[in-house]
Formats: sequence, C-alpha cells, structure tokens
Amino acid sequence: MAEKIKDKQDDILLYNDRELSWMDFNARVLEEAFEKENPILEKVKFLAITASNLDEFFMVRVAGIMENIEEGSKSVTPAGLTPKQQFEKLSEKIHIFAEKQYSCLYRSIMPILRKNGLIFLDVEELNDVQNKYINEYFDEIVFPVLTPLAVDTSRPFPLLANKSLNIAVRLKKDDESVFAIVQVPSILPRFLELPAEDENRYFILLEDIIMHRLSSLFELYKIKAYCPFRITRNSDMDIDEDTDNLLTEIEKSIKKRKRGKPVRLELEQKCDKELKKFLVDMLDVGSKEIYELSGALDLTFLSKFAGLDGCDDLRFKPIVPVSPPADFIGYEDIFEAIRDGDKMVHHPYESFDTVLQLVRQASEDKDVLAIKQTLYRVSGNSPIIAALIRAAENGKQVTVLVELKARFDEENNIHWAKKLEKAGCHVIYGLSGLKTHCKILLIIRQEPDGIRRYLHMGTGNYNDITARFYTDIGVFTCKDAYGRDASSLFNVLTGFSIPPQYNKFVVAPLGMRSFFETMIKRETENALNGLPAQIIAKVNALVDPRIISLLYEASQAGVTVKLIIRGICCLVPGVEGISENITVHSIVGQLLEHSRIFYFENGGDARVYMGSADWMPRNLDRRVELVFPIEDERLKNRALEIIDLMLSDTVNTRICQPDTSYVLIDRRGKKLVNCQYEFAVMAQNSAEEKHESSDGLAIKPNTAQ
Repeated sequence: MAEKIKDKQDDILLYNDRELSWMDFNARVLEEAFEKENPILEKVKFLAITASNLDEFFMVRVAGIMENIEEGSKSVTPAGLTPKQQFEKLSEKIHIFAEKQYSCLYRSIMPILRKNGLIFLDVEELNDVQNKYINEYFDEIVFPVLTPLAVDTSRPFPLLANKSLNIAVRLKKDDESVFAIVQVPSILPRFLELPAEDENRYFILLEDIIMHRLSSLFELYKIKAYCPFRITRNSDMDIDEDTDNLLTEIEKSIKKRKRGKPVRLELEQKCDKELKKFLVDMLDVGSKEIYELSGALDLTFLSKFAGLDGCDDLRFKPIVPVSPPADFIGYEDIFEAIRDGDKMVHHPYESFDTVLQLVRQASEDKDVLAIKQTLYRVSGNSPIIAALIRAAENGKQVTVLVELKARFDEENNIHWAKKLEKAGCHVIYGLSGLKTHCKILLIIRQEPDGIRRYLHMGTGNYNDITARFYTDIGVFTCKDAYGRDASSLFNVLTGFSIPPQYNKFVVAPLGMRSFFETMIKRETENALNGLPAQIIAKVNALVDPRIISLLYEASQAGVTVKLIIRGICCLVPGVEGISENITVHSIVGQLLEHSRIFYFENGGDARVYMGSADWMPRNLDRRVELVFPIEDERLKNRALEIIDLMLSDTVNTRICQPDTSYVLIDRRGKKLVNCQYEFAVMAQNSAEEKHESSDGLAIKPNTAQ
C-alpha cells in the first residue's frame, strides 16, 4: 500500500502544506464574520480573532520561513516546497486574505453596526459638540502621553515596539523635508465613545483624533503628509537551554524578541509615496512584506469593541457553565465523590470550578500530604496559583512544573514561578529540549486504609479564563494504576528517573508515537481480516507525515476514518484509491474546540483515549504529552456520545474536500444541529436530573482566593 501512495504522489496532492492549511483555517474563522446568521458583535469578534491569529502567524511561522530563505536553506517541506516557494504561495494567499478582511469590515460589518445604532465617524462627520469633545480629550488626555520622534542625521529611526500602531509624518520647513514618527499610545483606549444627541452610539478611533491634531505636535513645520503604519517583528525565541539558569536565559530572550527583524509592514493604501519610501528604506522590508490596507490598521481592537457594554442582544446567548456538574451533585466532599467512581467534566458546559475546588480543598485538608501539578498556560490572576501557594503555607509539599517556554506566556509564567518559589513551593522549569505540555494534577492523601492518590487529567490548560470559551474535558480518578503512573511521570519530570513502563498512561516523547502507530496499524489489520475497524480522532491539528501515511493505508484497507480537526490538516481526504474512506470535519463556532479524543474500534472491543497531544511531530517527538484511557464504561459511553454529536453537527461544521477546500454542510432537508448548544443543554438537563434524584447535596464552589 505504501508503494501505491508513492506512485500517486507525483500527480495528486497527498500532503497539504502546513502553513497554507493554517491560512485555510483562519479563512474559516473569517467566514464566521461574514455569516449572516451570526449576531453582529459576534461577527466583529470573529474578524478580530482573524487579525490576532495572523499577527502570531507572522511573528512565528512566516518569520521562520523568512529566516530559512535568508540562510539559503534548500530544504523541502513534506508538501514538496522550498522555503522560497512556500513564502511566495503564502504571501499571495495572505494578501488576498487581508483584502477579504477589509471587505468584511467595511462592506458587511460597518453597515450592520450602523443599522443597530453603533456608528464609527471620521473627523469630518463630527458635529460641533463631538468636535469640541475630541479636542478636549486630546488636550487633556492624549497630548501629555504623546512623544513625537524626529528622524534625521542626529536622531536615527526609533526602535518601534512590535505590533505598535504608529503615524509617519512628512514635514517641510524652508524647502527642507524631514520625517517624524508618532506612536499611538497603547495605554489609551483605541476607540472613544462620543456624546450623542439621538439614540445612536457614536465612536471615533484614537489615531483619527491624533492625526486631526498633528499640527499641535509640529508647530514649527508644515505637515505635508501623514500615514498610519504598523510593523510586525520576528518574535520566535532562540533559547540556549544548556544554561545554568533557564529562567534568566528566557528573560533575556524576551527582551531580544522586542528587537526582532520586521517581517510585515502594514500601512494605509492612500499613503504618500515619499512616506512609503521612507518607511520601506528605514525598515528594510521587501515588496511582498508590505500590506497596503483599505482602512483602519490593527483590527485586533475590534475584540474590545465586540464586548461593548449594553449590547447583549447583539451577541450570542452566553453558554453558562453548570455548577456543580452532574457528576458531583450529591456529594459534600470532593474526595468522596472521586472515591465513589471516576468523574468527567466537559468544559465550558460544566464549570471549571470543580478543578479549582479540588486544589483548594487539598490545600486546606489536614490529610493531604503533597500536591504535584503541571502548568503550561495560566490566567493573569490565577486561582490555581493562589490555592497552590495556600497549600505550601499550610505545610503541604507542593511541586509545580511551570513551563517557561510556553510561547507568548513566558513573562506570565516567570511571574508565577517566582511567586510559587517565594511561597515555598518546589518549582521545576521544564525539561531541557522539551516543552512539558501535559495537563495533570496529583494529590497524595493519607487515609485510614493507607496512602491514596487523587488525579485530575485533562485536555486543556489549568486556566480559569480560557476554560470559559475553550471546549475541554477533564477526568478525575483515584484508581491505583493511574496514581502509580502519575507518580512515575512526576518522578521523570522532577528527577533523574528512567521513564517507566506505564500501566495506563501513554507519554510522549518516548512512547506516544509508537502507541498511535500501533493502534492505527491494528485497525488496518483488523479490516483486512474482516473484523470491525474504525478510527475517530478529534485533534486541533494533523500534521505528522507518518501518521498521515498510516491513515491512508488504513483507508485503503477499508477502515472508516472520521477526523474532527479544528485547525491545520495536512491529510487530504476523499482521494480515490488513497483516502476515500477518510472524512475531515472542522468545527468553528461560538466556542474554540480544544479537546483531544481518540477512538479505535479494536475489533469490537472499543478503546477510547483523551489527552493533551495533537498529531503533530512536535507533540509526538519534542514535548512531554499525556494521553490516558477512558476505561469506566459510563465515561466511555459519554465520550462516544460527545464524538457522535460533534459528527452530527450541521451548523458549525465544514467538510474538507479532495482539493483541500472546506465547504459548509448542505443543510437542506437536514435538522439543524449546533453541537455546542446541544452540549450546553445536555449539561443543564443532566444536572437537573441529578438534583431531582439526589438529596440536594452538592459540592459548593469555594470562592476564597
């Protein structure tokens, strides 16, 4: 079968380029901003997300390709592209994408906002009251913050902050042209609400106010032209992990990130030619790195606008987490609940408070001896951290692995690592050469019958903020086999233990690739032998060439392969003779799909796994990841119910075609199924049923910090 795939490779695309596939994902998010059924402020939010996504994509992925080109790399991607070819294809795709973003903003979103009484005005459209208001705002608030920066022989072009919005100004005095830069202060709100004399609400952008009053900054010169611009810098960090102090090394790298080479210059289409040349020369950017845009730069500000007060009717009905979840109703003690049987919580439909409550109760419980936890991304005011600090203060042995290399969360994680250490926690900064991405919490408790280990294992981060809009699953257990595996895993993470043979856990980087390859091959063999064979996988990304090749072989053997992949998918489904038994669903909706679930038919003895890993080389080979089996029959059935409902979604789902395009499911004649809404209803119904059948007891959320 491998030979058959190789023969087909020359004339059929069998591996979609990773970066081009990511752009296709961002395009699916942008489609939600056009979707007529979505409330207007949700459209605004989706557009803002595409802008934020694109910023990070440039800072890391595009920057990496540009570095490869500069270094003269001739390496070829699995899709057969050199860095130069990859960059050219990406550049073309991103320029088209940017045009669609602005078409969405000005042709679709702004007219609907206006119909709903939310109106952005240019300076020329202001009435006398509004004009007076912005002038007073400029004089009293904005002007004291501004620092105009002249650029001449004695004053070089300033080092502008990554992603900062700036205004370039061309000035003249006595026939002498000079240039200056004014940074739009990020400390001030990007948009200002104006006084209104009717029922509408009016807004103006901060940069428009500044440009209106530029003469106040350059009184000795005549302003000939001005133009907003924005640069994006290479922000991928090069960390020397062979160092005595990883924390200090990362702090140094964060500072270097701010000085990274520009990889994108955004400016308004109407930019003055001399100003454009000045910026291009000063920033040393090529033509393909320049994006001339037809409106306001940096659309990430729309995220704040989407949360505008008093506009709840213009947003989705919020999904309110059920608290406590059905599995914990009828218990006053969380340890008792877990002893009574494995528990599963589906976020955000069921509250993340249950996880917080476990750590908080452990921090105060006199019988708890130790707490061990991995932290990858936590919130800015993390209640998890507060509970761990409280536990250390109460004399518990607290060990926390804080992954300092979590991209763009490094500073936050350094801050928390220092606070934890100060409180007496034992803090580990991850392993050299590997990111620790697994999500696990272990509590060791002295009980009448001996030591018992309580576990929480999840698919998502211990982050109470993202838990409100990321879909993730957490499992609680105190079964001994899982507990022994957890202790072994932490011994590997914190000491010099040899990675063991785990009883239940599947752990990367040493055992996960071989596990998944074995499971896929088993399905292939079962299909060839006439046994039931099916693979279902829900992941955020499918990139790994070896996994993809094995899935192609499984498809050819007759295995039904159903993939639910939110983002990047390098596999090409539906190719005759190769992948006609494979379907790829992408769910993009109100919530961000983040859980990872794996199902293998296994000849009729189905196996279900969950965990932190996607099917990418970095997850399988370069990270510490955890995948764990769901063995409790009740929880297994619930996991299958989750998968089935996602596969039946007709509202949020797009299906990948053999040409790698994605199309919405044809809803004609089909029942409208929004799996995210249905999960919320199911969580509510389950809790209500449990309340009715219980004696009214429930673990109450502890709000103490």
